[in-house]
Amino acid sequence: MEDMQIIQMLWNREEDAVRELDRKYSNYCFKIAWNILNNREDSEECVNDTWFQAWNYIPPKRPVFLASFVGKITRGLSIDCLRKKYAARRMDMHMADMEAETEKLNSLIVNTLDDKMSEKEFYETLNSFLRELSKGERDIFLRRYWHADSIKEIAKRHGRTEGSIKNSLYRNRKKLYKILERRCRISVHKIPK
Repeated sequence: MEDMQIIQMLWNREEDAVRELDRKYSNYCFKIAWNILNNREDSEECVNDTWFQAWNYIPPKRPVFLASFVGKITRGLSIDCLRKKYAARRMDMHMADMEAETEKLNSLIVNTLDDKMSEKEFYETLNSFLRELSKGERDIFLRRYWHADSIKEIAKRHGRTEGSIKNSLYRNRKKLYKILERRCRISVHKIPK
């Protein structure tokens, strides 16, 4: 079934829409949740919660890209679940590394959106940055920061060393920082390795 049909079914509050979402996007959303949580039960729960959230968001929202829409919901739910799960314990190293990599970027984005540019302008800037990357570099960046793949998984996927993947991510984070600095005239002093 086409995405626009599923969106229309959700808009019309047809219960079959949830079954269609599950049929079409359960594997995709489970992979996102699994990469973050590394736990079958928690991942399945986040995927099920994704369908509930999509049901609640549509209407009033009408997403253009259904895969991105449900992927974003799954990612947010999975990160929330991970934070709750590890609130009293140490986070696994894969996610701890990713948190450290993105800490400065997250801070910059929050300040940028609050003071310097609208959310729409930010997404336009981010999409422009991603379009400028080669297909391989874009895949590495998205695999790490959207799909939450480990460095090891990305290296295997691209037939490269983990060190070269880390360098690629560092260079591209640095490029994104500079673009955001230019757009917003914000000074970013140190870019984390």
